[in-house]
Amino acid sequence: MAKRTQNRLSYISVPSQFIHSISSSPSLHSLLISPTKNHSPSPSPSAASRLLSLTRNPKSYLLCLSLLAFLWTSRILLLGPDPFLPCSPLAAVRSRGLLSMSALPVSDGGSISEAAADGEFWRQPEGYGYRGCVGASEGYRRASEAVVRGRRKYLMVVVSGGLNQQRNQIVDAVVIARILGAALVVPILQVNVIWGDESEFSDIFDLKHFKKVLVDDVRVVSSLPSTHVMTRPVLESRTPLHVSARWILQRYSRRLNKEGVLLLRGLDSRLSKDLPLDLQKLRCKVAFHALKFSAPILDIGNRLADRMRKQGPYLALHLRMEKDVWVRTGCLPGLSEELDQIVQEERKLRPELLTARSNMTFHERKLAGLCPLNALEVARFLKALGAPRNARIFWAGGEPFGGEDALLPLTREFPNFYNKDSISLPGELEPFAKRASLLAAIDFVVSERADVFMPSHGGNMNHAMQGLRAYAGHRKHITPNKREIFTHFLNTSMPEPEFNRIIKELHKNSLGLPEMRTDKVGRDVTAYPVQECMCNDSKARSTL
Repeated sequence: MAKRTQNRLSYISVPSQFIHSISSSPSLHSLLISPTKNHSPSPSPSAASRLLSLTRNPKSYLLCLSLLAFLWTSRILLLGPDPFLPCSPLAAVRSRGLLSMSALPVSDGGSISEAAADGEFWRQPEGYGYRGCVGASEGYRRASEAVVRGRRKYLMVVVSGGLNQQRNQIVDAVVIARILGAALVVPILQVNVIWGDESEFSDIFDLKHFKKVLVDDVRVVSSLPSTHVMTRPVLESRTPLHVSARWILQRYSRRLNKEGVLLLRGLDSRLSKDLPLDLQKLRCKVAFHALKFSAPILDIGNRLADRMRKQGPYLALHLRMEKDVWVRTGCLPGLSEELDQIVQEERKLRPELLTARSNMTFHERKLAGLCPLNALEVARFLKALGAPRNARIFWAGGEPFGGEDALLPLTREFPNFYNKDSISLPGELEPFAKRASLLAAIDFVVSERADVFMPSHGGNMNHAMQGLRAYAGHRKHITPNKREIFTHFLNTSMPEPEFNRIIKELHKNSLGLPEMRTDKVGRDVTAYPVQECMCNDSKARSTL
């Protein structure tokens, strides 16, 4: 495969494309067409005529082609394939993703230059020296010995939802186990009713690493011991929202001491976001250190990230444009009257899907900032923030409602548009097929490593990524202020320079700068780790 350079075409399917490319040249064209006989005597055959005579022999012709294919294959084996295999930029959403590796050539349009890479859009925010500090207090450490040696009490949890909901619930499960002084049985992942994903904890996360990191906080066991197998667990599935550590102790301690096993379900947002400092630090320790993805996920995720970065920085974009998102948010995709009608009919049939504020109209929701950005809005927003046209964009998320057409306003402006399907080799994602949680984890890895991350809508993925990028040193994370920007989107008479100026001004403090959780009352510390889990005072710093 020819090395990709600026303003040069690259190909994926090599042997046949190589032959095709050279077959268009006059020299090979003359070899493939039988020459007309020249009856004029020729005293001595030239080199060209001898070569033409060879082509009349089919065996000689096949031998030449075989030799060319052999030489080309040898080059691939020696040099390896291009780490960033090109695809048709946004080769369209088909079935459940973009077109996989296509044989179509694509022009680089010029690599991102050093000037662009150092430009304003790629510039990272000031982190003000904040570093992770999740070391526990002396009192917490003294209590740890009894907790990790305990053999009488066990906590079992069943976590549900998508990958990032599961992450949140696992974090809280560890904290609840610590509060109760119980050993934590490896969380059970409920089969996802939407995707039918039957992945287990160890399929997604590195279980050995999980246990090792938490060895001084909570004892983690793979299963109940034989002494407790026949125990009838205390079952709780109606824990109120945002309960305190004291509530947990008062509610469960006596019954857990008596029965020995407590089984909890539906932990999503059940534990208060405001806990004692040591428990907040434990939350961060689980989220940022213990929950490491399994080796197969990290391997493929890092490979895809390396391909994205092959020619410069890249933006990871989490698009929430699936049909169920439009239905649940009470919003409309705005692609056509027909598609809007489908969403409205679905919402009428299943009113329970609407998450909140059912009395608001779509327009009111839009102005309140409750709707996801659609592709056109994302494109205008990125352009206003100075994203270069040749920026490489990795998009994570499910298939957009409306398919290819739903993404066209975005891909016209930013043609270097990829997802995991379009930058993976044939069969590379096969081990993860029909495993929604594993595929989401791959998206997570590539997004986490991106130079810039931006969601089109809030949610668990956004919060998890925001916290991780902050904890990693405040890497750039763009948070669209949807409540403010929609009025400007609707103002069609506003000149573009003025629109761009307003958008930049609105977001000068929404690009990943440190945000104190004390200013975000009730927010999750794993999304806002400053100052409980991050500090910039070296004397107060206590890291893992």
